[in-house]
Amino acid sequence: MGIFFNVRKPREFRHQPIYFDPRKDALDERIRNVKKELGQLPDEEYKPNLKGAFVNQTSHVRRHQDSDTDISSRNIKLALALVVLIGLFCYLYVNSQ
Repeated sequence: MGIFFNVRKPREFRHQPIYFDPRKDALDERIRNVKKELGQLPDEEYKPNLKGAFVNQTSHVRRHQDSDTDISSRNIKLALALVVLIGLFCYLYVNSQ
């Protein structure tokens, strides 16, 4: 079979990071650990609290914006819509017979 067809192996992917120095990374990690032990660095690094930050900054997305007046006005609108729909169905039911 190899005589009639050119069967080549696919090229291997060899990724060589350009700016990676494992010795420097290991050294930086050791320096960071020693500074933590000596108390020169805080134990935990700063992690920004992004969870919910967008929601808190935008008023139209806030979950906690619902006040009692908003809920009561929604309930009134819902009840009015139900009354109109029930009246429409009754009218159509009576006229269809």
